Amino acid sequence: MWEKVCAGMLGAMMITGSAAGLSANMVSAAPVEETAAQPAQTQKVEQPMKISINLAARSLALYQGTTKIRLYPIAPGTAYTPTPTGYYKILEKEVNPTWTDPATGYSIPSGPDCPLGYRWMTVTGNIGIHGTNNPASIGTYASHGCMRMFEKDVEALYDLVEVGTPVEITYNRVVVEKAPDDTVVYYIYPDGYGWQKLSVADVHKWLAGYGVGNFESDEDIQAKINASDGNPTYVGKVYPLYVNGKKLTNNAVNKDGVTYLPAIDLANAVNVNLGWDAATHKLISTLGSAEGVDKRDVLYCKAEDTKTLFNLTGSINDAKQFVLTTAAQPETPKTETPEVKTEEKTAETPQQVANEQPKAEDKAVDGSKSKKSLKQIYKEATKK
Repeated sequence: MWEKVCAGMLGAMMITGSAAGLSANMVSAAPVEETAAQPAQTQKVEQPMKISINLAARSLALYQGTTKIRLYPIAPGTAYTPTPTGYYKILEKEVNPTWTDPATGYSIPSGPDCPLGYRWMTVTGNIGIHGTNNPASIGTYASHGCMRMFEKDVEALYDLVEVGTPVEITYNRVVVEKAPDDTVVYYIYPDGYGWQKLSVADVHKWLAGYGVGNFESDEDIQAKINASDGNPTYVGKVYPLYVNGKKLTNNAVNKDGVTYLPAIDLANAVNVNLGWDAATHKLISTLGSAEGVDKRDVLYCKAEDTKTLFNLTGSINDAKQFVLTTAAQPETPKTETPEVKTEEKTAETPQQVANEQPKAEDKAVDGSKSKKSLKQIYKEATKK
C-alpha cells in the first residue's frame, strides 16, 4: 500500500503551486454519453459531480451538475502552509490510509491515532482531502496544506465521488448565491490568508451581478466588511421584468415583502412623462402620482402603483417573471345621433343675423378642450 504523506512542512513547489500548469483538459469532466430515448420511457442523464472548495469560507461544496447537493466544513492549511488554489481532480482514493511524517519517516497506521482518519482522496502531490483524529480543528486554518473533514463527512463524500472528479479550490471572501426560496443572500468571510482586501465597491459589484446591487447601502456593506463573520445577509428576490412582451434592462426586486420596479424604465416603455419630487418622495406622471424610492440614483415605484402611474397591470407568472401589460381603456358608450331634418330657409336680413349672435352665458358644448364660450369664438373669427 502506498503511504500518504500529509504532515510536516510542504516543499516550496507545494506552497506556491497553482493550477496554471494544468491544462483545462486535465480537469474537465468526461462528457456524458446520451442514448436515444426509448419509446416507452424517458432516458435520464446523470449529471457529473464537482467539488468546490472555498478556503476563505473553510467549506467544501459538492455539486451535481449546477446544483449544490452537499456543504461541509473543513480545516485547510494555515497561513504559513496555505492550501494551494487552482483546478485539480481526484487522483486516488483510499480507505484506511497510513500517515508518514516526511521529516522523520515515522508512520502511523490507520486507526484512532492516525491524523488522516479513515478516508483519503489525493488532489495534487501530497495534498488531499481526508478525515482527522482532531475534530476540534475543523473550521479553522490548521493543516499543512490538506483539507481535513469530520470523519462522518469525509466518508459520505468518499462514497459520492469517483477518481477523476474535478476539484476547484478558490479563495473568495465574498460569496453571493440564491437561497432555496430564490432570495439572494451574501456572506463575507475573514481574510485568513491576508490575500484579499475588500472595498464597498468590490462587494457592490458582486451584488449587482445578481440584480440586487441597488438594495444594499454603502453603510450596510461597510458594516458587513468590518464584521467579516461569514453570517448570511438576505437581500431580496429578483424577477426579470417584462412590459407588453418586451424585457426591460432592470429587474423587479422583492425586498421585505415589497416589490419594487424601476420607474424610469417603465415610463420609457409606455411613453409616459415622469417627474420626481425629492422633497416629498413622490413620482409624478402624466397619469397620476405615487410614493417612490431613490436607491443609488435609481428611482423605484411599488408594484401596486403601476396602474396609477403608467396604466400597467400584472404580476409574477409561473416562470418567475414579473409581467406587466397596458390596462384596457374603458369603452365609451355609443350613442345614436338623431336624424336631423333640414328645412329650406329664406334669406336672412342683417337684423336677423344680429339677433342670432350668441349670448355671453353660452358655453362650449362641442366636447373640445376649449374653455371659451361660443360668443368669444365668434368674435375672434369675425375680427378684422
